[in-house]
Amino acid sequence: MQPNRFKAALQAGRQQIGIWSMLADSNVVEVLTQSDFDWILIDTEHSPNELPMVQAQLRTAAQKGVPALVRVSSNDAVVLKRTLDIGAQTVLVPMIEDAAAAARAVAAVRYPPHGMRGVSLATRANRYGTDIDYLARANDEVCLLLQIETATALRNLDAIAAVPGVDGLFIGPSDLAASMGYLGNFAHGAVQAAIQHAQDRCHAVGMPVGTLMTDQALAARYLQLGFDYVAVATDIGILRSGAEQRLAQAKDSLCEAS
Repeated sequence: MQPNRFKAALQAGRQQIGIWSMLADSNVVEVLTQSDFDWILIDTEHSPNELPMVQAQLRTAAQKGVPALVRVSSNDAVVLKRTLDIGAQTVLVPMIEDAAAAARAVAAVRYPPHGMRGVSLATRANRYGTDIDYLARANDEVCLLLQIETATALRNLDAIAAVPGVDGLFIGPSDLAASMGYLGNFAHGAVQAAIQHAQDRCHAVGMPVGTLMTDQALAARYLQLGFDYVAVATDIGILRSGAEQRLAQAKDSLCEAS
């Protein structure tokens, strides 16, 4: 079985900078992985990604050796099983509210006797049966990240972090802002204070913590504060801002010509 380099870096305390892919396309993943990001996340919660598409994107990321995380659509054992079977080594599970939900996610990604993940002897994850050590090593190599994105989850953060088998937490700024009454305003001071407090609590118990932040100043601040893994852009954001920038430049040149 191939070692999980993303998980190894988390355990070693190395900060990792990533990028977020929502456009559900292998060509996009291929372009993004030409840059030296430490990881890429393939999103299935807020994008039209289906399993065969995700599998193709995992293959594309593997060509450049970039660790690919997959955010699943929900904390569902079947969804997690199928995502792992197509070769994802690191999964991010959204909307974890309490320790019971965390324990369900842990059980879904681990083989018995430590969990309930179903066993198949011929999947892409075990190279169609040629990785003879996969069953013995999978529980150790699979990385489970849980998303903390509501006020309720924040109250339960310490209990969630204490669940054995959780490898990292992830703060979702947009949903957290909405839960706190600041819909669409993740930069609000109260939201930012809650995020920093969550990071402090995670590190106090030795739990790695990450986030997605497309605001450049805030992303830089999170890295300086010591967040363990931060996605600093999305493919949609890069495409939109690049298009707008080029359009503005073209319009400026017309104004100068006139």
